[in-house]
Amino acid sequence: MRRTRLDKLTNGIAGSLAETFRRIPSDEFPMLYYGWGRCRVGSTALANLFGVAGLPAYFQPVKAAMRNALSGCPQTPWVPPSATDQPHLFSKEVAGPYLMAECLFIPLQILIEAGYPADRLHLIMLDREPALSLASWFTKWSDRVPRSRLLKHFVVASLNAIRVEAYAKREGVRTTHYVHEASRQPEKAAAALFRRLGLSDRFFREAVTDWNGIEEFTSDRSSLIFTKEPDVYFVPGVHRAGGGYRYLDRGPGSVTDDDLDLLDRMGIEDLYRAGADACARELRITLEPAGSSARPPGSEMPATRSMPAGSPIAAS
Repeated sequence: MRRTRLDKLTNGIAGSLAETFRRIPSDEFPMLYYGWGRCRVGSTALANLFGVAGLPAYFQPVKAAMRNALSGCPQTPWVPPSATDQPHLFSKEVAGPYLMAECLFIPLQILIEAGYPADRLHLIMLDREPALSLASWFTKWSDRVPRSRLLKHFVVASLNAIRVEAYAKREGVRTTHYVHEASRQPEKAAAALFRRLGLSDRFFREAVTDWNGIEEFTSDRSSLIFTKEPDVYFVPGVHRAGGGYRYLDRGPGSVTDDDLDLLDRMGIEDLYRAGADACARELRITLEPAGSSARPPGSEMPATRSMPAGSPIAAS
């Protein structure tokens, strides 16, 4: 760990990407569907779904560049294919968990400042029931990061959604909301998302139901494209896959009542509910209530509460 300024880090990564982007004519940038959320919101499975559907699907290329920069490792500049060859791309970027920089950076800003045209970007704001997402953070990383720091980073990464969406709005980037709980109805939700993005012609049922027996998203059978990052970030088993795209029930793990109270006081439950409401409205689907699937006791969705006036999600 070392001290750095967020604006310096942003400018440095944007400058590195700009060396590649400035050689691409503006009409040769593909339409990039850009999924962003904190870690453990189902983003990797969603990215693989887009990959199986035939879109080049990238695994956090901007975050990998940031991690390389922070670690002093050589950069492997991300070079998107030309729109002539691939008119549509998907990429996921997630916030957290290890460093504050990972919780606060806005990868969309880095892309735009590097020269990616804003009108060739479509932001997909990703979220998941906060208690279950936090439980996954504790399960996956408590052996690497102190619990108290994980909780702090979870809160910061969650609230960074306000900054990310506000930036997209200022830059005129179209935004769609998608919560992991929509995948309780995997085929219906995936078809609705592709329709919302104007990609109905790329959707087919087997992209949801048949992933060729993939067990790890890091395996050769994965449909994801990875960017090189420092080996220290590799955690065995953190990206387990399944036979297809679907919702997997998880328990509340080691999340305590005090943790839940903190999430509520920080407005994170409110952010989730507003995002879930926007997801249902934009995709024209009805999200199944928590009780409709087998769920552990005490993990029900929190009651809906109104968002503060002027918040980006409430105004979208």
